[in-house]
Amino acid sequence: MSYKKQEIKKGINLHIIETNKFKTNLIAVFITVPLLRETVTMETLIPAVLKRGTANLDSQEKINIELENMYGAVFDCGVEKIGDNHVIKFYLEALNDNFVPNNDVGTNQCAEPEGHTGPSLQKQSIDLLLDIIFNPLVTNGKFNEDYVAAEKNNVKQLIESKIDNKDYYALNRCIEEMYKGKNYGLYKYGYVEDLEQINSRNLYDYYLKLRDTSKIDIFVSGDINADDVTEYVHVSALPERAPEAIVNNEETEEKDLGNVGTDQCVGPEGHTGPSLHSTPKIIEEKMDVGQGKLVIGLDVNLNEKDAKFPISIYNVILGESATSKLFQNVREKASLAYTIRSNYVRQKSNIYIRSGIEIENYDKALKIIKEQLEEMKKGSFTKEDLSSAKAYMHSGIKAAVDEQDSEITYYIGQELSGTFTSFDEYIEKIDAVTMEDVKEVAGLIRINTIYFLRN
Repeated sequence: MSYKKQEIKKGINLHIIETNKFKTNLIAVFITVPLLRETVTMETLIPAVLKRGTANLDSQEKINIELENMYGAVFDCGVEKIGDNHVIKFYLEALNDNFVPNNDVGTNQCAEPEGHTGPSLQKQSIDLLLDIIFNPLVTNGKFNEDYVAAEKNNVKQLIESKIDNKDYYALNRCIEEMYKGKNYGLYKYGYVEDLEQINSRNLYDYYLKLRDTSKIDIFVSGDINADDVTEYVHVSALPERAPEAIVNNEETEEKDLGNVGTDQCVGPEGHTGPSLHSTPKIIEEKMDVGQGKLVIGLDVNLNEKDAKFPISIYNVILGESATSKLFQNVREKASLAYTIRSNYVRQKSNIYIRSGIEIENYDKALKIIKEQLEEMKKGSFTKEDLSSAKAYMHSGIKAAVDEQDSEITYYIGQELSGTFTSFDEYIEKIDAVTMEDVKEVAGLIRINTIYFLRN
């Protein structure tokens, strides 16, 4: 596998991943802008409208027929929140030309389903994806009104459905409270109240601004020829730009330490307990739920190059794996949680502990979770814990390399962090983490927010 990046126009990068592991080629385009309250909903709506039709294929039905004619190619789109950026993403996966029946190798011609020859699927895939993104169906200077109206309703339902998944809802509410008044606290799909102000004309006007000013990254992964791909990716109609994407990494994310000390914090039912380094924010929300959802947002006050490696190991030992402190002590030994795990958000230097518990077990579960944080701070973990965490990380990295979409997700994350670490370098730096490195991380952890969803 080889990875190459080139700037094909100022503000527009082409990333080529040459690999023969897969029978498919995956093309992805990411349009990245700063995450802002006033635009987040429009950015969710834009890909939904674009997928409805292009100037060449004016309906979703025609696009689907084109995909079927490309041996069942698959298209998808959506939005993601990566650090303080909102990323509009488009994917198209198609069979590699080497596996197309009756492929005329070497001429960039392949047999279409009907038996006729035409351009390679690689070129067709790139052409179709770029057509969907950059050649939309427009009438009288605006998007198709029926398409916009239908997708506004779909986005409304998408936003309102966030409450259906209580685990996901609780995590988002914790993040919202931790980052209240800050851009990272925004919901990635936007807000229902914004939809009333959006119409087919102002949405198209904003699309033009995105198209012409945003950071654009184009990824092509598969058993491909880099020179051919570079030739196929035509962005001549797009202007150069100086995009305003926000770099978030362990060297740039500053933490507000707040009231550092050994204050007491008050739990949802008035119970008190020691905080870790500061007074955390306590949020309780009531809803008709059969199981309590406890989310604890942790700040990692470590601001230096390569901090993500020892933090990642700390997080695995603490709560990400089945051998972790939280899983073994809260779930297995104390039987206080149906589920419990932690995840590390590198772009914001946060760790989130997420647990499903019986509502009456809140105090007991919180007490043991805090005990595990203190135990980690004391260095109460073994060399075997460290080795197991590294093996777990190795497995995750291998899984990312073995899946095209995960591999591309890794590289766009690298792109938006302003740094680059290859998979091999990542493993080397994970392997170099010591017991003292992890203990240092543990000493710089503080509880920011405790969120509890109960009935």
